[in-house]
Amino acid sequence: MPAPGESRMPRPFTAEDYRTRLDRATAAATAAGLAGLVVGPGPDLVHLTGYRPTAITERLTALVLTAGREPVLIVPALERPDAERAEGAPAVRLLDWTDGQDPYAAAVPLLDPAGRYGVSDNTWAMHLLGLQSALPGTGWTSLTETLPMLRAVKGPDELERLAAAGGAADAAYRGILEVEFAGRRETDVAADLSALLIQYGHSQVDFTVVGSGPNGANPHHEAGERIIGAGDTVVLDFGGLKDGYGSDTTRTVHVGTDVPDEVRKVHDVVRQAQQTAFEAVRPGIACQEIDRIARRVITEAGYGEYFIHRTGHGIGITTHEPPYLVEGEQQPLVPGMCFSIEPGVYLPGRFGVRIEDIVTVTEQGGRRFNNTPHELGIVS
Repeated sequence: MPAPGESRMPRPFTAEDYRTRLDRATAAATAAGLAGLVVGPGPDLVHLTGYRPTAITERLTALVLTAGREPVLIVPALERPDAERAEGAPAVRLLDWTDGQDPYAAAVPLLDPAGRYGVSDNTWAMHLLGLQSALPGTGWTSLTETLPMLRAVKGPDELERLAAAGGAADAAYRGILEVEFAGRRETDVAADLSALLIQYGHSQVDFTVVGSGPNGANPHHEAGERIIGAGDTVVLDFGGLKDGYGSDTTRTVHVGTDVPDEVRKVHDVVRQAQQTAFEAVRPGIACQEIDRIARRVITEAGYGEYFIHRTGHGIGITTHEPPYLVEGEQQPLVPGMCFSIEPGVYLPGRFGVRIEDIVTVTEQGGRRFNNTPHELGIVS
């Protein structure tokens, strides 16, 4: 039986998995009125093909998807062997070009000269401009603008990976509670968190926020040289990638058992906001409603002006991606979507409190991927 935070190796994605994703993306593009998609290196390319170039260079690499045609992945000839090893390579036709050739000449026959295409946000501007120059009659729009939910709904294998990543982050939190805080720098605790994430299976650590005392009032404080002292409230926000999928969790702890009344009060307000927002998760409710629900609890408690960020963000092969739980986002929740719920209160010059879980939408409501206690943690 796996130890806490550990998990069995997930089933590898197959060429058929990627073929399904490619078909779904092509159909979504058609439904959005696009002639197709052009996807450069980045998370969208990894999602659709499993291909992550070992070196992101100035050489054109692009996946071209158009209805009624097989998917084509254009790669530099010297990188073709790497592309051929990608899990999704059998689902695409590889087309290479050699240094000295015009790389855009390889793409031109695949594109409608008068078509409008979605382009991945990570595509280099020089390549988009090169395609526009070769095909001046084409139109282009970003995938975030046109197909923001392309990666938002996760399949069972993706949910399994996200759950395992959440469990590993939980194990890291349990471990950090045993670490000495007082008299050490924020960077020391951040290093401990990073080591714990790796210990419990993360291949990549993306962030370890350790905001002590007044630094906790900065939601994205970068751990610094401040010495943590007895009586400090400390915000811990950390995560990364495990088996290619993200973790992201936040808990707030206090150094010592003598907790000021206002710290307890603010923490209880944030905990209530997080719980109330979680209980509202269900298919069909708009993303902005989850934000409104969390914000209402904090506002009614008198701390509304100190909740200064959105309530949540999507997560998958990147730790921040659509959907976003924010005012104005009317996208309804769909089973399989995964996102953070992370309300916070930040009192400038004093302290901050945030509680964050990753949540997925089910047919019945919501399911947490983080399950450590929401109570204010006490550390030494």
